[in-house]
Amino acid sequence: MKTKTTKIIYWAGAIFMSLWFGASGFFELTKKPVVWDITQQLGYPPHFIYILGVFKISGVLVLLLPNRLLRLKEWVFAGMFFDILFAFFSKIAVLGFSATTDAIIAFSVLTVTYLMFRKLYSPEMVFGEA
Repeated sequence: MKTKTTKIIYWAGAIFMSLWFGASGFFELTKKPVVWDITQQLGYPPHFIYILGVFKISGVLVLLLPNRLLRLKEWVFAGMFFDILFAFFSKIAVLGFSATTDAIIAFSVLTVTYLMFRKLYSPEMVFGEA
């Protein structure tokens, strides 16, 4: 795949995930019922919901910085992966499989975005390996 196409796919995915996690983080920090009530229904305590909001907003800021903090971006991708994974299994346990559509979509977009990130930034660039 050409670098230009890889960049377009990466940035489309990064923007999509940033909007997704940014909105979710904002709603968690502002106690928006659409997010807050579901998260509490899944069994997460209020202090944890606030922490999620802070980390999501922080992660979005890192993800949107072009060509900077590449190692930290790896951690952001990992954090997003675990957030989606826990949301998926929490929803299966409490709400049933039909409630997991958003997690499946987010996981799919995150996977493609991360693969494009790895194509654009080799491990040597991210981790400083020779």
